[in-house]
Amino acid sequence: MRPFEYARPSDLAQALAAAGPDTVFIAGGTTVVDLMRLDVLAPRRLVGLGDVAELRRTELDGDPVRLGAGVTMAEAAALPLVRERYPALAAAIDLAASAQIRNVATLGGNLLQKTRCPYFRDASSPCGRRRPGDACSALTGHLEQRAVLGASPHCVAPYPGDMAVALVALEASVEAATAAKVVTVQVADLFREPGDAPHKETVLGDGDIITAVLLPAPRGTSAFVKLRDRASFAFAAASAAVSLELDHDRVVAARIALGGVATRPWRSSEAESAVSGERLTPERAFAAGEAAFEAVARTHENRRGIALGARAVTAALLACRGG
Repeated sequence: MRPFEYARPSDLAQALAAAGPDTVFIAGGTTVVDLMRLDVLAPRRLVGLGDVAELRRTELDGDPVRLGAGVTMAEAAALPLVRERYPALAAAIDLAASAQIRNVATLGGNLLQKTRCPYFRDASSPCGRRRPGDACSALTGHLEQRAVLGASPHCVAPYPGDMAVALVALEASVEAATAAKVVTVQVADLFREPGDAPHKETVLGDGDIITAVLLPAPRGTSAFVKLRDRASFAFAAASAAVSLELDHDRVVAARIALGGVATRPWRSSEAESAVSGERLTPERAFAAGEAAFEAVARTHENRRGIALGARAVTAALLACRGG
């Protein structure tokens, strides 16, 4: 790890003023510290956000519900309101990491976590996400888990998080502070596809700080399903979050998001269309899972991701139905 300066502002204004070239914000540190140890990140200055009280401001009786970005994942998942009204979010947080990580990792930091692509995490490998202009080593190397949706010739790394997938299905937003103003962005619009600039992962500017997650009033029921290579403490091979409004067994409205198979949390209008207005039978749920990938050309490399993604959608839909 390289030498760096460390600043710990006491409020949001000081934190925003501390932004600058070669500066990285750090909250729980579960991603940043790892990447610094690997020499993937080498900031000259770290700005710790742990004393910024504004980032923990939480309002549970409003519409939308406000969860401060500095609230830990464990704290958020333990809230009775979250567990009762937003079950997909509670499940996504519970399944995201070990209890030790969830006790430290913050909501804002979790949203902005970096890809687990081994070429990104190897400082000696070319990677356009890490160093603008570099080629994508994963295109010609070995990458067991490639993004099926949203990939480009410059990056095929999937977004690794779970919580953001649930937030997309719940149509949640984030509040972010910039040097000039406070903005609100739908989580579905927060992340960018890599295109020809994979290093630009979100629509936020350098020095912007996510201050809160905003949850709209729940509509219907929700569920989150995560498929992974081992039963605990693993990133998703595929995941799906579903929010459904049901009239008995008929789907009035559907919001379906996918994780682990796309370069960003991916809302699937194709899967939603496949179930909207229909009876939610196992056959219809299976058809929705297949529809999520109907525009994807099948290859040897993406066959597993497509199969697991479709299975996750099917399972999440049936979980909303109750079986």
